[in-house]
Amino acid sequence: MRRRTTRSLIAAATALLALAASACGTGGPAARDDIIRIGAWYPLTGALASFGIPERAGADAYFKSVNARGGINGRKIDWVVKDNAYDPQQTVQIARRLVDQDGVVAIVATNGTAQSQATFPFVLEQSKVPVLNTLGGDASWYQPARDGLFGIQTLYEDQASALGQWAARDGAKKVLVVHSDPAAFVNVAKEIGPAARKTDPSVRVKSLSVKFQTTDYSPVISKVKREKPDAVVVILAAAEAAAYLKEAKLQGLSTPVYGYAPVAAQSTLTLAGKAAEGVKAVQLVKSPNDDDDPAIKEFRSAMAKYERGQPADFITLWGWAAAKAFVEIAKTIDGPVTSQSLTAAYQKARAVDTGVAPVLNFSAGNHLGTRDVQKVVVRDGRWESQGDFFTPPARH
Repeated sequence: MRRRTTRSLIAAATALLALAASACGTGGPAARDDIIRIGAWYPLTGALASFGIPERAGADAYFKSVNARGGINGRKIDWVVKDNAYDPQQTVQIARRLVDQDGVVAIVATNGTAQSQATFPFVLEQSKVPVLNTLGGDASWYQPARDGLFGIQTLYEDQASALGQWAARDGAKKVLVVHSDPAAFVNVAKEIGPAARKTDPSVRVKSLSVKFQTTDYSPVISKVKREKPDAVVVILAAAEAAAYLKEAKLQGLSTPVYGYAPVAAQSTLTLAGKAAEGVKAVQLVKSPNDDDDPAIKEFRSAMAKYERGQPADFITLWGWAAAKAFVEIAKTIDGPVTSQSLTAAYQKARAVDTGVAPVLNFSAGNHLGTRDVQKVVVRDGRWESQGDFFTPPARH
């Protein structure tokens, strides 16, 4: 009788401990010393899968190459990726699964501004899990710095500032900004005028709003021709930029075109064909077509080995750079790789060089690693780098 009673008490105590552990949020997988489990979300389906799929592939290729070499200080990377279809509500649910069920110590090299921001209350504030190297973001993310949030992408507004300066330095006196109508595009477009006028006070800048995801650019080009600009800056998605370029060529409009990083994509060249020749843009990384650069060679080789069939283009290089920056910083951690140790390592990270993107510098008060961009131009059907990375004019 006593033995049965003792066994019953032990069973009851075990059940209570399990229940308490569940209540404390430890229901996910146990941490392992030989594994660094991190997570991410991408639009792998839907209209923006053309960005999500290649970006994921670039990061995945780098993580696989690191694991093949033994991992980070002997620890293999377990990168858990989920499809959010570019939807903020789905992303919040994914974030909960990654943190509570998968037990990730960080969200790394993920995609989307509104989508990631929707998760901040749970991921950053409640769970204290850092969000690292996201593609996307706005100035409010980093001014002031938020605990656990670190970025490596030059903000779109700074990219626009670089374009305004570039067009003015090229001698344009009348600049027309063609942009999609959602507020995010409008806010980026607003930065072109001040930068252009800072370079040359005589420059005049006007804006032309276009319905988001429109496919008929015939009336748009007619309006551009009436304005007679010296330069056109397009703040459009790659497919829309390609539609603009094709219609401009069809209507005989040869005004120089400048674009921000989303325009400088392989899909722009594929869709626009010869109409893209001569287009200028700023990018976050070097041209993936530079066959003489050792860092680009490493990237292309890994893509061919680990992500066969996925082009080694700008978007895959974005993912590669984000993954490599994480690994370089995580390698500096002496001891367990946790949410806390990663945050501390990022705050101390200086001169982080991926070889394909601007050198990154962080501090306790600066969580955006760079403001620099790279000029690229379409020549003979390929995007080519022009000069070194540079810092755009400061915004007010």
